[in-house]
Amino acid sequence: MTPRGRALRTVITINNTYDFQVGRRLHNLDQLRQIGFNANRRVLEVETLSHDCHIGMEAFQWLQQPVQIQEQRASALRFGDKRVQALFTALCLFALQPHGFTNKALRPLLAQLLGWSQKQMTQGRMSYDLRRLCLHRIIQRIEKSQRYKLTNLGLRTVLLRARTYQRVLRSGLSILHDLNPNPPSKLARAFNQFQAALDGYFHEQRAT
Repeated sequence: MTPRGRALRTVITINNTYDFQVGRRLHNLDQLRQIGFNANRRVLEVETLSHDCHIGMEAFQWLQQPVQIQEQRASALRFGDKRVQALFTALCLFALQPHGFTNKALRPLLAQLLGWSQKQMTQGRMSYDLRRLCLHRIIQRIEKSQRYKLTNLGLRTVLLRARTYQRVLRSGLSILHDLNPNPPSKLARAFNQFQAALDGYFHEQRAT
């Protein structure tokens, strides 16, 4: 990490050209320049990936923890929580996007996803969730109205988390936890091979 207001400068130098099977004559300069350029691009890709992961982790943890803004406090929007996942799935519906949505419009959608009756999904419960979403910057109130809309950050967040849970995590775990698949899936076969190799490695380590 660099101090605020400063930048990190990366300089590529080649001390010994023979490390790259290139001579030291001037006519090799173009080839050395290309080698240095390629090395510099790889370093920048690694630095960018590292920085992006840090940003992504901060964004993930922001929702995993309670939030307090001035005197307002709201509980976390934890990944995998049934109510949170249902809430994010409902917010992905296109019908809610063009003109925003109200407390009343969102209640029956969330109740259906949770398997609740509409009486169970009270206005107070929905207000609690809307407050959480607002303080976590997932939604914002449309000016001079009682309607809400997804923020740009909120749209990206709910789409990624809802789809990851539905299409990757839940479906993947269902495949891996099926003890007698017929026929075995490609994922299950690959995981079984990995597990066998890992067990073999642990057995070798215990024997030494």
